Amino acid sequence: MNKLEKESVTGISALLVHAAKIDEIYSDHEKELIKDFIKSYLKDNDINKILKEAEEIENNSNQLLNFTNIIKKKSINIKKDIIEHLWKVIISDKTVDQYESNLMRRICGLIYFPDKMCAEIKLKLLNSK
Repeated sequence: MNKLEKESVTGISALLVHAAKIDEIYSDHEKELIKDFIKSYLKDNDINKILKEAEEIENNSNQLLNFTNIIKKKSINIKKDIIEHLWKVIISDKTVDQYESNLMRRICGLIYFPDKMCAEIKLKLLNSK
């Protein structure tokens, strides 16, 4: 897995927080999934501190572009991993509403990630539940 620098992980974590909050329920389970994402890229950092920073960034930003610009330049494998983490957060409550689906479509468009791959990841995760 390619590495991401701490600043990118924090920004992408803010996007995950945004995805978690879009249905207006930000659960402890979603926080754990976001921490799993952080841990997968930053082994020895303070995970809770990074999550707090990500939550602050998300609270103070209504610009999705800030987060997607980081991802846009990354490899397809990193994009795929990020999309997978986003879907894990979104489907963690076992439902996907129109706002969540719309968010994923917008993110995929902004980071140049193929819709077909996005749908395949979503199906794979839904079928593994």
